Amino acid sequence: MRVIPGARAGRVIVRALLASVLALHALAAPAAAAAPEECNPKKGTLKLPASEPWAQKRLDIKNAWRLTRGAGVRIAVVDSGADYRHPQLSIAKIIDETHTGHTDCVGHGTAVSGIIGARYVAGVPFHGVAPEASVVVVKQSNKSEGDINKLIDAINDAVSAKPKVINISVKAADHPNLKAAIQRALAQDVVVVAAAGNVDGPEDEDVPAYPAAYEGVLAVGAATPDGRRADSSNAATPVGVLGPGTDITAPWPGGAYMRGLEGTSFAAPYVAGTAALVRARFPQLDQEQVRRRIIATADGAAGAGTGAGMVNPLLALTAVLPYERGGMPVVAEPPASALPADAVAKVPPRDEHAVGIAMAVGTGVMLAIMLTAAFALLIPQARRRRWRPGRMA
Repeated sequence: MRVIPGARAGRVIVRALLASVLALHALAAPAAAAAPEECNPKKGTLKLPASEPWAQKRLDIKNAWRLTRGAGVRIAVVDSGADYRHPQLSIAKIIDETHTGHTDCVGHGTAVSGIIGARYVAGVPFHGVAPEASVVVVKQSNKSEGDINKLIDAINDAVSAKPKVINISVKAADHPNLKAAIQRALAQDVVVVAAAGNVDGPEDEDVPAYPAAYEGVLAVGAATPDGRRADSSNAATPVGVLGPGTDITAPWPGGAYMRGLEGTSFAAPYVAGTAALVRARFPQLDQEQVRRRIIATADGAAGAGTGAGMVNPLLALTAVLPYERGGMPVVAEPPASALPADAVAKVPPRDEHAVGIAMAVGTGVMLAIMLTAAFALLIPQARRRRWRPGRMA
């Protein structure tokens, strides 16, 4: 997603990519609200291929479920709302900053929410990363573009909902109030996951995306099935890890699905879901430790905008890192200070006089042993001959 400065003072327009995501569970009908001017998300499909999407296979999500499915962890999704009637989505709460109702008029928020927490349904190839996590949706826009002030309010309201993880698949310009909202989230021990932004042309390549570029945020770039950074993924943002971000399948408004989605918007929720799994597995870790663990266990990559490489949920749940004690993850301690120059004694010089004496003593001892052995052999023989000389042969 990408943000462009608007014509009105004090506002920044946030341009987002369309996305898809659905889930099972129904939410009580929202209170009456002013209908948006337009609410026409693209039409999805009800047909999915028989095989799992490549992203789910690559991340080996079902294998990670042997340890946890994210139960007990609340995730806030700051986006365009969500289709809470979708059969795979289970939305715990929707907070509407637009005051236009809970309907997702873009599809983006439904997709992101579903990638994070869509329930597993037998016979349906799609599922979320953390299907037992509790998802709170904070609606900040009815369009693919939005108001920076609404985004800031949405993040603040998301923090007030006391989540353990916040996903922000939005690209905006730097703003002091946006930075303050992110710092508040981090201070409240929230793992903040944000999309690194997409490159729509050469003019975007050197422009970092916010809030992903703020310190302490886990910025996510988009990867292709072979693990390399997608051409559309912004390399100017300081990326922590990559997530699947091309040819993505996800739930969509109307109980449907959308295929062929692309962008860091859809890579970020794979990482946010992984953060939920880690927080469920290791509740004693703080947000900084969770972020470090996800980065440390990524698959590895090279080149600008790739960070530590593709996120690896199973390794994030099982790895014992070099700086851990007793199998419990901890933040790495600072390296010990260097020893002073005189801490180790120097080797003394060779004492030639002492060496000479030792060799002489050693030689004398050897001669004495040899003479003693000779006498022990010859004297008994001489006694048997009564000390007479032996005959010549």
